[in-house]
Amino acid sequence: MAAEDLEWERSKISNQDVNLLKRLGLMKKEDAIRFPSEESYPNPPPGPHFFNADVFSCVLLLCQPMIKDLIRIGSQFIGYREYASRTEEKLAEANKRADALAHKLEQSEAARKKAELVASEAKAEADEAKAKAASVEELQKRLKDAESALDEQLHKLLMSRGSSSV
Repeated sequence: MAAEDLEWERSKISNQDVNLLKRLGLMKKEDAIRFPSEESYPNPPPGPHFFNADVFSCVLLLCQPMIKDLIRIGSQFIGYREYASRTEEKLAEANKRADALAHKLEQSEAARKKAELVASEAKAEADEAKAKAASVEELQKRLKDAESALDEQLHKLLMSRGSSSV
């Protein structure tokens, strides 16, 4: 089927729909049915029917451009309110994550300071150990020098006794 035929099939109004519209007083004649491409405005029902006049006035009010704008603004307001509430929820989640990250950062900074303190203490101990090692090496060197000086003195003494006994 062509697109026009499909449009016509979708726009068909059944007899049941026509009878319902007649009972409500919204349509009296068959020519009140319009094609989708044509503009149609409801005709006021004849007679002083309170219900029909009320329905008709509601339909007319809803067809007013200002009312359409008010309905559109109202639906936009509802959409903006929902969007704002979702945004507030996301902001609250982001704030919670930021607080958690700030807490982790504080813990990290405290751990870094503690590690720096331990490192400086270890460096001081290492420097002290190096100083002690240097003093031990110096003492060992002095001991060697003293031993060699003693050996020389003994050697000289033995040489001087050995040459006097010959």
